[in-house]
Amino acid sequence: MLDFLLRVFGKDSGSSRNVAKERLRLVLVHDRADVSPQLLDDLKEDLIKVISNYMEIDEKALEVNLDTSDKTVALVANIPVLRMKRTGKRAEKIG
Repeated sequence: MLDFLLRVFGKDSGSSRNVAKERLRLVLVHDRADVSPQLLDDLKEDLIKVISNYMEIDEKALEVNLDTSDKTVALVANIPVLRMKRTGKRAEKIG
């Protein structure tokens, strides 16, 4: 959680130790959740497609991770929104 806050507020957390620690954490979470990296990438692509119908997002900065605590797994997405679209895909079909 602290690493996330430091990244958001622009503090330098790019040391090789922190990067290695974060990668190891992600590998352990994916292993415990039995989710392959490819599945997570596919999920990220699908999220981009759906969310792009309603808002413009910064796809390069989008982060999708699995977080685990005790026996539960949560999907955590950080999706930078550039701007909202005036109408969604459904409104365009109706109107």
